[in-house]
Amino acid sequence: MPVRERSDQPLGLANVSRVIEMAWEDRTPFEAIELQFGLSESAVIALMRRELQRSSFRMWRIRVRARATKHAALSPATTRHRASHTRQA
Repeated sequence: MPVRERSDQPLGLANVSRVIEMAWEDRTPFEAIELQFGLSESAVIALMRRELQRSSFRMWRIRVRARATKHAALSPATTRHRASHTRQA
């Protein structure tokens, strides 16, 4: 079953690569992938299972389960601070 975007079109090879890249990134929540590509967390997991080697998929799943940052609702609120060299005295 092909993974589909919001518009019900199959993901292209470039988009599949981008979804995999975003899924591996620690700071990219599943909600961001869903917003950009229309793929739920379970669809991303299915895509990763299909596209990655078995050992790579297992390693990714272990990594994702240990990260609160992969879920926006579980992530601590981040605040942006100005770099020290831009602070006014």
